[in-house]
Amino acid sequence: MGAQATTGSQVRLGSPSGRWVLLAAVLGSAVVALDATVVNVALPAIGRELHAGVTGLQWTLDSYLVTLASLILVGGSLGDHLGRRRVFVLGLASFAAASLVSGAAPNLTLLIVGRAAQGVGGALLTPASLAIIQATFHPDDRARAIGAWSGLGGLATAAGPLAGGYLVEAVSWRVIFLINLPVAAVAALVALRHVPETTDTTVDTHLDVAGGALGALGLAGITFALIEATSKGFGDASVVAAALAGLMALAAFVSVEARGRHPMLPFGIFSSRQFTGANLVTFAVYAALSGVFFLLVVFLQTVLRYSPLAAGAAMLPVTLLMLGLSARAGGLAHRIGPRLPMTLGPLVMAAGIFAMSRLGPGDHYASAVLPAVVVFGLGLVLTVAPLTTTVLAAADVRHAGVASGVNNAVARVAGLLAVAVLPLAAGLGENDFRNPAAFTHGFGMALRLAAGLAAAGGVLAWLTISNAEAAQAEDQPAHRHCALEAPPLRPAPR
Repeated sequence: MGAQATTGSQVRLGSPSGRWVLLAAVLGSAVVALDATVVNVALPAIGRELHAGVTGLQWTLDSYLVTLASLILVGGSLGDHLGRRRVFVLGLASFAAASLVSGAAPNLTLLIVGRAAQGVGGALLTPASLAIIQATFHPDDRARAIGAWSGLGGLATAAGPLAGGYLVEAVSWRVIFLINLPVAAVAALVALRHVPETTDTTVDTHLDVAGGALGALGLAGITFALIEATSKGFGDASVVAAALAGLMALAAFVSVEARGRHPMLPFGIFSSRQFTGANLVTFAVYAALSGVFFLLVVFLQTVLRYSPLAAGAAMLPVTLLMLGLSARAGGLAHRIGPRLPMTLGPLVMAAGIFAMSRLGPGDHYASAVLPAVVVFGLGLVLTVAPLTTTVLAAADVRHAGVASGVNNAVARVAGLLAVAVLPLAAGLGENDFRNPAAFTHGFGMALRLAAGLAAAGGVLAWLTISNAEAAQAEDQPAHRHCALEAPPLRPAPR
């Protein structure tokens, strides 16, 4: 199918071509979403086979998050410039190649390199998959298409721990990476055959290469210092050098973005108190969330001796609660305003995380783990839908696309810093994940810190989120993206 201008695409969702476009977008985003959660369950198995300690496990997660978080805005801009389908297929190819490297890695170093490369592919895939839907579907169908895309992508994220547990137990941890290859191949084939090419002909032709590079270097340096300090201490020369290099790169990033004519991150977007506050809440909540998902599945396997499959299944109640109640939570926030749900949600999350922090050897799932997981899940339900809606509605219309990318990047950065900092702050040593007694003590401390982060998110929401500003945003016309007539960033109330 030949290249088309953005404005020439009017595919209907109910048509065969519309279903093919949606399938390609869903499959592409699904491999990224799945890999964000499936690896956690495999960490103990990876540690045993590749002789990795706490530092190695942290890098297995954070190498992916560093590149994904720092390059996701660049990925969205590349799609506008070079064509969404082209960048989407390039992202699929990159992600598949990196998955092959990760699955075949003979040592920890090559696994970490493969994971970092997966993050680059994910930074191309994630914005391109949504942009394809925005640019291709008829205006009357875009909101429904985005709803289907987000719902099916959410299922992939939710299925990650369970699928990962089964594959690790039945075959090998390596399969969780290799399974991406056929999925990526099908998505690329469908995209090349059925997805029209779209570009934004009015977008600025300049790419903020310097900003993207400095952001990636800054995050990598800070993350390296925090993770390596677990085993080497803060006085180690390599830790100090990495920290200084990271801070210098981040300072240069701020300078480039503030003074540049074509910044990747226009700081004017933060002039909205509502937008800034919602992103601070995002940082606190997603840091707590990432800490829980990193440490709980390891605790269940190391201390409570769960199988990988059982550890993955232990988080299933969170998935069911999100699937069953997220729409109701969004409707509640629309009726009463986002301030109260965004305040209570993180506080309820904090209560659930604190209950998890009290888990210990001999605890049973039904009496100890399940109640904590359910409370945590209920808090997450109250938080996520109002938070996403508030972030997107708070940004100026001309920054709507950037607002979504910024919030996604904030969530990823929060996750990578939580994985790097929480074990260090809790005193988890390099080999403590193999020692049930030592890991239990560190796990409890780390989750109490995570509970504090979640509670801080609730306090921030109460102090910074305004129902009046959210209601005013509801009365504005639907946000548009770039030059195309894009869908509303949230469904219109019925």
